[in-house]
Amino acid sequence: MTSGQPLPRDPEPSLTIAQVAERTGLTHDTLRYYEKAGLIERIGRTTGNQRRYQATDLAWLEFLLRLRETGMSIADMQRFARLRSEGDPTVADRLAMLREHRAELADRIRALRRNAAALDDKIDHYERLLDERRPGTDEPT
Repeated sequence: MTSGQPLPRDPEPSLTIAQVAERTGLTHDTLRYYEKAGLIERIGRTTGNQRRYQATDLAWLEFLLRLRETGMSIADMQRFARLRSEGDPTVADRLAMLREHRAELADRIRALRRNAAALDDKIDHYERLLDERRPGTDEPT
């Protein structure tokens, strides 16, 4: 390198599969499966053939986890990942997928709230029954 030229920057720090597993809660096998299934693009490797994940890989994995935790099927996650890999021409399709998924999630949240309310009613019922019993007996007052 000649003087006056800037020194090359260190490449973006990368993470091992163990570090990514620890950060995401995914197992090594799941990370490998996600790559094989096309959910994540092929991960770069060292000369020793060890996977090295970049920050962008980790951000994408975190988004995939949100999709999974909100009930998106693996098949739909694969479709979304495939669309993402095709770039800007698929933005409308990806938006439509996310809107549909968000609507389904809202329906499930409403159903869960109804179920929680029914459980609360039953809990209240049994608490009232216990409160009506005389101390020291199983007989209602």
